[in-house]
Amino acid sequence: MNKELLKKLCAVNGVSGHEGPVIDVIRDEIKDLVDSCTVDAMGNLIAHKKGAGKKMMLAGHMDQIGLMITFISDEGFLHFGTIGGMSPTICYGTRFVFPNGTIGVCYTERLDDPKAITFDKMYLDIGAKDKEDAEKYVKIGDVCTFAAEPTVNGGAFISPAIDDRMGCFIMIEALKKLKNPAYDLYFVFTSQEEVGLRGAKTAAFAIEPDYGLSFDVTISADTPKSRKFPSKMYGGAAIKLKDASLLCHPTMINHLEKCAKDANIKYQFEILEAGGTDSGAIHVNKGGVPSGVISIASRYIHSPNEMCALSDVEDCINLTVKALETAI
Repeated sequence: MNKELLKKLCAVNGVSGHEGPVIDVIRDEIKDLVDSCTVDAMGNLIAHKKGAGKKMMLAGHMDQIGLMITFISDEGFLHFGTIGGMSPTICYGTRFVFPNGTIGVCYTERLDDPKAITFDKMYLDIGAKDKEDAEKYVKIGDVCTFAAEPTVNGGAFISPAIDDRMGCFIMIEALKKLKNPAYDLYFVFTSQEEVGLRGAKTAAFAIEPDYGLSFDVTISADTPKSRKFPSKMYGGAAIKLKDASLLCHPTMINHLEKCAKDANIKYQFEILEAGGTDSGAIHVNKGGVPSGVISIASRYIHSPNEMCALSDVEDCINLTVKALETAI
């Protein structure tokens, strides 16, 4: 497994709507493996690998959650709005990084009740002397995201942006191993998933796929007192049954399960009651698209320290290759 590429992907700053740096990394990695590689008006990177079979659209989103600066006080403190599913308790005391390298610490005004932490009481502190000093480094509309280093810790990978650079990584590595595809393949590295599956929606409309397969993280229900879900770290590739955005099509569920069994690939099922994936947008395109999802069970999603098992990632890559080389 190319762990250095994985670290590089997860370290790139690519908040929703600002995925350009992620595009550069992925395009350099795959440009010689596909027949064409283009960026559409929504900022999706679409890589086409021609084949004789039906159209299969694969999707993994490049964007990550973050903050956008909305106001700079006279004292030089930065007030912000959220982009995607941020939590005040996760952000409190956390470092954030802007694309230019500026670091800000997220904190809150003095509160008598710590339970009253809300985003409207929080700010970023970049250590500026005043507003004029702060504006040398940051301006209104700038975005930032968690500042943390990707780390391999035994069999686990710990990093910000596993959601969903890991999905992008799985697609890249599967593309490298692919020998005899059974479909006309469109690898779509999507934009703006965290704010409403927007890139996948427009890409599916343009491609008009016969099948859809997306890649994303899901809950790892194995931490103390966790909610009861079937997926967990070290459980293998997770085949989605449903989430809040779709009921996966039986054709895709059965195809993925059969491929896993035939290739002796470790797998598990997953159900996500909240949240969605790019397949949520793909499956309702035009007349409908049978769609499925391969998921990576992850702990601490939407935090600076998301965690997953490298063995599960390997299983996801192998399942993807098998599924793409096997006709439905």
